[in-house]
Amino acid sequence: MKAKLTFLGTGTSQGIPMIGCGCDVCKSTDERDKRLRASALVEYGGLTILIDAGPDFRQQLIRAGVTHLDAVLLTHNHKDHTGGLDDLRAFNLIEHRPVNIYCEKYVEEALRRDYSYAFAEPRYPGAPEWRVHNISNEPFTLHSNISEDTLVWETGKGYRIEPGTHEIVNPVEVIPVRGWHHKEKDLSVLGYRFGDIAYLTDMNLIEDEELEKLRGVKYVTLNCVKRGPHYSHFSLAEVLDIFGRIGAEQSFITHISHLIPRYELMEAELPDGVHYAYDGLVLEAD
Repeated sequence: MKAKLTFLGTGTSQGIPMIGCGCDVCKSTDERDKRLRASALVEYGGLTILIDAGPDFRQQLIRAGVTHLDAVLLTHNHKDHTGGLDDLRAFNLIEHRPVNIYCEKYVEEALRRDYSYAFAEPRYPGAPEWRVHNISNEPFTLHSNISEDTLVWETGKGYRIEPGTHEIVNPVEVIPVRGWHHKEKDLSVLGYRFGDIAYLTDMNLIEDEELEKLRGVKYVTLNCVKRGPHYSHFSLAEVLDIFGRIGAEQSFITHISHLIPRYELMEAELPDGVHYAYDGLVLEAD
């Protein structure tokens, strides 16, 4: 099944350029060094799927010309990956449907704290309409939102819900891959495999049984904040080692900080088949 991944953002939590910084990377005029917070758009089996919605969500989707979403997959609960979720309201208005969000249970609990108004009853008029689905590291099925409930706007009251058929249309299987944001295993993070493309970020430990889920991928993405060790992200040496163990045709690094030198310098240092991703880069696999 054909899969297409577009990197909407490839930066770490502060993005590049970082506020107030005058380093060589932050001052670079190379567009490949200008990085919004990490996020990706996946087109798979006729579905349009967003991975993470950080603070740059609105800018990223406008820049990419996105007008439709079937689902949002969240990797974990940090604000650089969830801070833009309120802007999903635009899809409620345009598509007249709630937005399906898939995440682990602890992530939903964080959303209920951070976006309490989106879960409150009675609902504040105009609050985002989400349907949250809990997942684990077991494969699950996504489907088109065409048969979801219809949202009808009533001025001053908010959305009235007209039940949809909830038929399963264009089902696709997604394979979650669990890693850990800290080697003490105190924060689970889910990456996702879509056929021959896999996207993982914000990890510094992946256990062997989870790596097995990535065998045979054509493209794989992992995170690296800087060359040296980091308490919650892979170092460059660690990420290169994992890429070697996975054995993908092409491997890409994301969640990059300004501590990584400019793109043109670092790309030249990487081994064959390994690249630094940049905003707007597109990967396609049949």
